[in-house]
Amino acid sequence: MKQNKTILLFGTGELQKSLILRTKAQGLFVVGIDPSESAACKNEVDAFEVIDGRDFNGTIKVAKKYDASAIITTATDKPLRMMAKVAKAISAPFFSEDTAIASTDKFKMKELFMQNGIPCAKGRLIRKAEETRDLEFPLIVKPRDNSGSRGVKLCHDIDELRENIREACHFTKMDSVLVEEYIEGPEYSIESLHQKGKSFIIQFTEKKTTQKPYNVELGHKEPANLTEEIKSSITVLIRKIANSLGFDNCASHTELKINKQGIYVIETSPRLGGDFITSHLVPLSTGINIEDQLINIAMDKPIDLKPVTEPGASGICFFNFPNGKIIRIDSKIVVANDWDGVHHFRLNLHDGDRIPEIKNSIDRYGEIIVKGKDRLDLDKKLEDYENKLENFINFKNISEKNDE
Repeated sequence: MKQNKTILLFGTGELQKSLILRTKAQGLFVVGIDPSESAACKNEVDAFEVIDGRDFNGTIKVAKKYDASAIITTATDKPLRMMAKVAKAISAPFFSEDTAIASTDKFKMKELFMQNGIPCAKGRLIRKAEETRDLEFPLIVKPRDNSGSRGVKLCHDIDELRENIREACHFTKMDSVLVEEYIEGPEYSIESLHQKGKSFIIQFTEKKTTQKPYNVELGHKEPANLTEEIKSSITVLIRKIANSLGFDNCASHTELKINKQGIYVIETSPRLGGDFITSHLVPLSTGINIEDQLINIAMDKPIDLKPVTEPGASGICFFNFPNGKIIRIDSKIVVANDWDGVHHFRLNLHDGDRIPEIKNSIDRYGEIIVKGKDRLDLDKKLEDYENKLENFINFKNISEKNDE
């Protein structure tokens, strides 16, 4: 018989692994639910149940079976609506279903931004390219209900827009896509926590993305190189977003761009960020384990923002080799795990593999996570390690002759 309190975890994929381990470390009984029988981390949880993401009654049945009093997830938007419904049914701390709906539909989110004076790109829903004749190119087309940069692409003219609308439609269940003006400027994300009406900014993250037309994240560094004045303005903006969308009893991951005209919010979500930001980068750079604090929120405990490890600077580089073919990877590449400051290293390419073009986050094939004493130390380490890793890999550009 289990003696510990039970928490219901939505999703048991690789992105949830760190949160599973942190939850179990706090002595909780973790019940993982996932629509896939072959979920990557189903053996990491204390109990595993296969539940369709649309099955409210089945989810409630599981919650009652294990007497779950709390719910949690990370790095995914897909279960948020269901979680809000379940939280209400079992009286677990969470945000409302209205908040979940607005947060998982990029157009509804944009409407709330505009209604509440939150600066963002102008945009509208369309079903065909001709509906944008009064808008100026370049334009961004994106699905309303997906994440991970899937189906998101920059368009320079009406022909590209037609093609990219068709592509975006492969990544949505809706009958329209969102088209919005393109905002120039470097991109950042803000990692925050919200509890009992208060918002807490935990870290400012600086992003690196692929070249246009795609906008896939290839790296993150913390803390971002921002002035205190800009940080203060962002903090005010995050609190305004939280009030406008109803963020409470949750984390949030907000993406924005900054240029000479000001700060523009791209989108937000009331959950922890993916890409190892909250599992690795935030704890390494701040000394605060943000996953532990989300667990506290889920269990209706006060959050504690005192650092428990030495803060510094942290970063991740997702590999992006030229399109081509892997000839050979030196087996000694594993020495990267022992380099100073390296906390994680993965390369999912093998001899003979084609190097895929990165069009969304699923296409990425490896990364390295590094901690430095400060940003200067971090920047130097990342640049040095990227160069050293390429020396272990022999590849041929796909444009070369006799590639077969």
